[in-house]
Amino acid sequence: VAIFSVASKESDGETATSMSGLFFLCLYIFFDSFTSQWQDKVYSKYGRSNVDPYQMMLGVNSSAICITTAGLIITGDFPIVYEFLKANPAVFQYNVITAITSASGQLCIYYTIKEFGPIVFTIIMTTRQMISICLSAVIFGHVITIKALVGAVLVFGVLFYQIRRKYNARREKAAASASG
Repeated sequence: VAIFSVASKESDGETATSMSGLFFLCLYIFFDSFTSQWQDKVYSKYGRSNVDPYQMMLGVNSSAICITTAGLIITGDFPIVYEFLKANPAVFQYNVITAITSASGQLCIYYTIKEFGPIVFTIIMTTRQMISICLSAVIFGHVITIKALVGAVLVFGVLFYQIRRKYNARREKAAASASG
């Protein structure tokens, strides 16, 4: 995504925004990869039959609520957000709709990780991102430069290669343990 974004950049005036965006993208990638691996460890440690997606969702979302609330209090933005929601009641409705759709998506994510593991989940999410980039270019007329296209193909190619390699290693390990 970073290669695609930087290669598609039209002006140099967006450098500061691009660098902070790259920083936040790196944080997102770190925490996103940590989360699915952590969830797989929880399922492995406590048994997949003992931990259901609802328990996992409660733990993750409770942590997110605590972190967000603490951030709003520390920065002093909590009263501002409260006043904004009070002055714009329609925004609260949109937040509720977003929360419902997000929860539905999370149930699918937790089910996928529980039943198929983080590798399959990574394949699904990578495919979704690739489709989103292509649809964005077609629907909104975003220009995909040759550099951006090469970068996207390179990144997705490496990612799919790594996923395939891990899948083959897991399959070979299972075959060796079944025969030996």
